[in-house]
Amino acid sequence: MKITIETPEHGQEDEIIIRCAALDEELLQLIYRLKMGRELLPVFLDEQIVMLPLKEIYYFESVDNKVFAYSKKEVYEVRKKLYELEQAYTGQDFLRVSKSAIVHLAKISRLKPLFNGRFEAVLKNGEKIIISRQYAVAMKKKLGL
Repeated sequence: MKITIETPEHGQEDEIIIRCAALDEELLQLIYRLKMGRELLPVFLDEQIVMLPLKEIYYFESVDNKVFAYSKKEVYEVRKKLYELEQAYTGQDFLRVSKSAIVHLAKISRLKPLFNGRFEAVLKNGEKIIISRQYAVAMKKKLGL
């Protein structure tokens, strides 16, 4: 088996192409794991493991060396570091907005400029997240502003 990794050009989305003589069970399982690994995140709620769809996550926040995922109504503990989540979801609509937070861009309802180059993001669930000026440039670029 040959594996080739290429970096897409700016603006192109990540893509996986599989060329095979036959689609066997092992390959189907690999494809399934790839797809589900990018769409579901194992999180903890009341000592139970929950497979949380990424589309339900509003933001991730690091507090006291623990990372939490916030959905519309629940808060889940994530047993990963913030930088690991940032690396895992860079090709998706998640963006680092401060040293302690990553926001799901699709969950932002509006942005409000603040002093010193910062922004306030109002999320669709009513919560507010401060976007530090250090990360504001990346946010503007990602949103096309």
